[in-house]
Amino acid sequence: MSLPQKVAVFGGGRMGAGIAHAFLLCGTEVTVVEVSAPAAAAAEARVAGSLKQAESRGRLSEPARRVHDRLVVTTDPADLAGAALVIEAVPEDAGLKGTVLALVEAAAPEAVLATNTSSLSVDALAAGLARPERFLGLHFFNPVPASGLVEIVNGARTAPQVLDQAQKWVTSLGKNAITVTDSPGFASSRLGLALALEAMRMLESEVASAEDIDTAMTLGYKHPLGPLRTTDVVGLDVRLAIAEHLAAELGPRFEPPAILREKVAAGQLGRKSGQGFYRW
Repeated sequence: MSLPQKVAVFGGGRMGAGIAHAFLLCGTEVTVVEVSAPAAAAAEARVAGSLKQAESRGRLSEPARRVHDRLVVTTDPADLAGAALVIEAVPEDAGLKGTVLALVEAAAPEAVLATNTSSLSVDALAAGLARPERFLGLHFFNPVPASGLVEIVNGARTAPQVLDQAQKWVTSLGKNAITVTDSPGFASSRLGLALALEAMRMLESEVASAEDIDTAMTLGYKHPLGPLRTTDVVGLDVRLAIAEHLAAELGPRFEPPAILREKVAAGQLGRKSGQGFYRW
């Protein structure tokens, strides 16, 4: 099944802009909705910059300006109308996501609605929707254009045909889909965080340096990035929020180590702040 003619993304931050980029490359018209004019301008700049970078690396089959022409960035939720798929990509806050999803559902009632969450319950978010059968999770990975994976989260009330359609769309996007049932942390965040938290505890206990812990995984287990460098890329604040959520749901094995809390409190959030477990 080919991709829809129009896809919309609510939220134009790093993940939302990356999702927009991925769909634009496949010829889809993409509408990005933001909450204010400055946020919309920043979102458009992110996508434009990403496209220009891809063009400079020879990764576009057409000029970046032509790809960009398929993009609309707006502050009006009414512009979501006509999209076959709307992906919510706002920060990992259940209350915020619930508010946005209800707004999106009202503006685009016929669309398949997806949340890009790495750990929040799809079923809990679905409880606030009028049509939960048209809702599921699409967990994209950063950086979206380069990542080969999308984790599809099948909610208890997701219609089988909606799940099937989402799987085909992910394939048409040129990515591999894994499908998981709604559970805390799904598969990717739960496994990735377990490794990262243990690496932090090892660093805290002076078992080895951050570089050597990461090298153990990159050379010993062929991981492309070690768990601490990956945490810097994801964001220490993001990992802290996920760890707190999983600790509440699954118990103390996901309790955030003191070193993680201390770094977040000090503003050492990883690559985006210039300092995390590494200096960037």
